[in-house]
Amino acid sequence: MPATIVTRFAPSPTGRLHLGHAHSALLGWRAARAAGGRFLLRLEDIDPIRCRPELRDGILEDLAWLGLDWDGPVRVQSEHLPEYRTTLDRLEGMGLLYPCFCTRADIAREVAAIGHAPHGPDGLLYPGTCRRLSAAERAERLASGAPYALRLDMTAALHRAPRPLSFLELGEGRIRCDPARFGDVVLARKDTPASYHLCVTQDDALQGVTLVTRAEDLRPATDLHRLLQALLGLPVPRYRHHRLLLGADGRRLSKRDNAPTLAALREAGRSPAEVRAMAGWPDT
Repeated sequence: MPATIVTRFAPSPTGRLHLGHAHSALLGWRAARAAGGRFLLRLEDIDPIRCRPELRDGILEDLAWLGLDWDGPVRVQSEHLPEYRTTLDRLEGMGLLYPCFCTRADIAREVAAIGHAPHGPDGLLYPGTCRRLSAAERAERLASGAPYALRLDMTAALHRAPRPLSFLELGEGRIRCDPARFGDVVLARKDTPASYHLCVTQDDALQGVTLVTRAEDLRPATDLHRLLQALLGLPVPRYRHHRLLLGADGRRLSKRDNAPTLAALREAGRSPAEVRAMAGWPDT
């Protein structure tokens, strides 16, 4: 057991917080406060198209109204892009990244030619087209200025990382990881300088997070994060993946489906205590 519990809440400012976010934030906050530990707030805003400054402010407003406080300054990922670039350079220097020039249409055509469409946790698995390019072909395309993404060579990464990989899930015990199911995952692209997977893994280590509390739908990502931790020599936190909150229609609450926001509930006259109870954390 770590001497100090450090948890975090790390939303993306692509919309206002809803009850599902409140449940997750309260879980991490309560775990830290009950243990006399630290609760951190991080804004994962590396997507320059979907993330907006006013939504950052809204998140801070919603959390403060809900009764949550946090320790230290808020970490804003867009302010640390050079740090993620340094990590990408490390992986590239280890021979674990390669440039991928394929468009989505290119990938769809190759998958159609294969005759089947294998999927992983993040969707359609990349068929490895650009991994098979010769050094001369890569150099020629790079010199031409063609846009590209950086993909992790999963086979090479697994060969380099110690195995078996696992993580400790509170309440369940040790869970064996299978990062190969992600295939050659994208770790950076032109419009997003570093991927969620790379940034969250690096930030959790940098901020000293000892317990990652997040929703059950992110559990598969832990396999890939464990691989990156092993490759980069990063500490391994414990994990607690919580249930997803469902709406009246039985579907998970999400921004995409216009789940009621905390701001809307506040404007409708709900108190912070009522909203905490609605999020699954009554005060009693």
